[in-house]
Amino acid sequence: MRRCYLVCYDIRDPKRLRRVHKVLKGYGESWQFSVFFCVLKDIDRVRLQTDLEERLNQKEDQVMILDLGPNEEDARKAATVIGQPLPKQHNGVIVV
Repeated sequence: MRRCYLVCYDIRDPKRLRRVHKVLKGYGESWQFSVFFCVLKDIDRVRLQTDLEERLNQKEDQVMILDLGPNEEDARKAATVIGQPLPKQHNGVIVV
C-alpha cells in the first residue's frame, strides 16, 4: 500500500546537501528548498531511509520523515500554503 510522506532535511555540508537532494528527487517532488513530498510503497520507504542514512553525518545532519497517511489528495489538501502555490500534482510517470 502506498502512503504519503513529507521529508524535511537540514544538512550542514554543501556536498552532502547536494547528495541528499539528488536522492530525494528520485523519490518525490520538491515542495520547498528542503522539503519533499513523496508517495511511497512500504519497501520504497525503507529504501529511502537507507539511501539517506548512507549519505548523512548523523552527528551534524537531520532528516525528518512525516507520515501523512494513505490518501494523496487528503495529504495535499492538508497543506496550508501562503505565497507561491505547491507544484501541481503529476498524473502518470515521471522519468528522472
